[in-house]
Amino acid sequence: MVVFDLDYTLWPFWVDTHVQPPFKIVGGKVQDRFKYKISLYPDVMEILDLLKSKGSILGIASRTEAPSAARSLLEIMNINHYFHHQEIYPGSKVTHFKKLSKDTGIPFSEMIFYDDEHRNIIEISKLG
Repeated sequence: MVVFDLDYTLWPFWVDTHVQPPFKIVGGKVQDRFKYKISLYPDVMEILDLLKSKGSILGIASRTEAPSAARSLLEIMNINHYFHHQEIYPGSKVTHFKKLSKDTGIPFSEMIFYDDEHRNIIEISKLG
């Protein structure tokens, strides 16, 4: 299983501080309530498509303080369908991973985690 964080991993901002819902598409671009243009990092779509084509199981582990805004962006950016397992709520990522493992039956040793914060990688690597 390949698990991604959201903020500064899939997109270049913190969803709970840098952008404001509601989000909408204007001229083919996603904007927040202040017309700030929102996008994914350039290679994200190619990476997600490749992983999907290889049959990878994808998940999200995000501890954002704005889970509804994060879910809204996943929908409006049309990437929600890639992630069948989503743990998006404040708290320790250990809790997220335990839930992901329980729900999927996939052991920690068979999960790959991408996150911009080194402390999260260290914390999760202790699981197995």
